[in-house]
Amino acid sequence: MKGLFPPVHCSPPFGKCFYGNSDIEPLLVVHNSILAHAKAVKIYRDQFQVEQRGMIGMVASAYMYRPMTDDEVDKKAATRALTLLDPLVHGDYPIEMRHYHGRKLPRFNYEETILIKNSMDFIGINHYSTLFVKDCLHSNCTCTRDNNPMCSHGENRAILGFLLTSGQNKDGDFIGDPMGMPGLYVVPQGMEDIIAFLKKRYNNMPIFVTENGYGSNDNNKKGGYDLDKDINRIKFHKAYLTSLARSIRNGADVRGYFIWSLTDNLEWTFGYTIKFGLYYVDPLTLDRSPKLSAHWYHHFLTTNIQTKKSI
Repeated sequence: MKGLFPPVHCSPPFGKCFYGNSDIEPLLVVHNSILAHAKAVKIYRDQFQVEQRGMIGMVASAYMYRPMTDDEVDKKAATRALTLLDPLVHGDYPIEMRHYHGRKLPRFNYEETILIKNSMDFIGINHYSTLFVKDCLHSNCTCTRDNNPMCSHGENRAILGFLLTSGQNKDGDFIGDPMGMPGLYVVPQGMEDIIAFLKKRYNNMPIFVTENGYGSNDNNKKGGYDLDKDINRIKFHKAYLTSLARSIRNGADVRGYFIWSLTDNLEWTFGYTIKFGLYYVDPLTLDRSPKLSAHWYHHFLTTNIQTKKSI
């Protein structure tokens, strides 16, 4: 939408690119991705699933969202932000999404509706953080004053205008402690909340947490990693795993959990400046060495379950 990644398509006010339309192209990408996924699922189910006894699903980048205010329109906006998987379960986009985007949002024909409906055996979520949401359908999202924390994502346009997301509320308070990765905040309760939402909306379909991790900007540390920030990483995983355990105790069908990531690695446009790894990678020798968080996670995984009652 903002033209930060290939093919570098965007349009004002989201960015300045040579090509693209930020109002329409994201909808086309989502639509075609859903159809491509469903066709791949049909091939797997028809030709391989019986013999392999496997599962096939889709992974979604899954923030949790909290309403910016107690207004009913903000509460509805928080729900809207979480419903993009609807076509893969129910066979179409939410009614409000169709009403708002109109002809810009492509339609599924009858055969496509049959193809995409129930085209997941599990839901994969990459969950790191939670954001505030403000409604932009029934209220104004334009910036009204300097230093407004909502102005960073407040363009009142067809895509972002559907709702506004921010790590800060209207008073400028952060939703949680900021991580080194911009836009990510430590909000452990969000793990339980996102799983509870998916459990209710999608009939307790099996869930895999395919990514969850703490990004730190300790790139200036000479000769190793920043221990203090790695201790924050341990605290992050303890808190998020505790939240995940509550979800399981409440009946959510969670099948797996994967930390992002095993080693420090290339993080998109941030290069090697943001660290998520349990293992430090020396930039000159490429040697891998375990951080304190790696030792902690090993101990967590290998300790008898009876000692994990607090989690």
